Amino acid sequence: MAKDDKTNVMRVLDGKKISYKSHMYEPDARLSGEEIAGILGEDADKVFKTLVTQGKTGQYYVFVIPVKEELDLKKAAKAVSEKSVSMIPQKELLPLTGYVHGGCSPIGMKKAFPTVIHESASSYEEIFFSAGKVGYQVEVAVKDIEKVVRYTFADVCTE
Repeated sequence: MAKDDKTNVMRVLDGKKISYKSHMYEPDARLSGEEIAGILGEDADKVFKTLVTQGKTGQYYVFVIPVKEELDLKKAAKAVSEKSVSMIPQKELLPLTGYVHGGCSPIGMKKAFPTVIHESASSYEEIFFSAGKVGYQVEVAVKDIEKVVRYTFADVCTE
């Protein structure tokens, strides 16, 4: 991989001396997370997407959930002690996080937001998520994520 192929996420991981595997695929924002898991040849349960919400208090929250799941807004609100949370409008994603839709990662956002990772991640050695750019994914040991992101585990997906 050429140096200019490194994403911000990879630079953050390198800076913390965290080992990871990077995976690239033909960028296409129309691909579903499950299709990306198929391209990577990975179990979709181990491939996660990053969602950004805003609570009733105005605070922003990041949720990292398996690509084939849907965020349960009631469970999400409970996990972060809010009355309610809602997805932020797509046009607010880039100015808020520095990432575009389809390339949002829990690592390397402009600001650190409270982050919740779906509890299923705790049963895996490594999980995959966006490397901060459409067409790029990183595979990181779950235990190493806490070195760059403060997070909690919770069940925040629909049944």
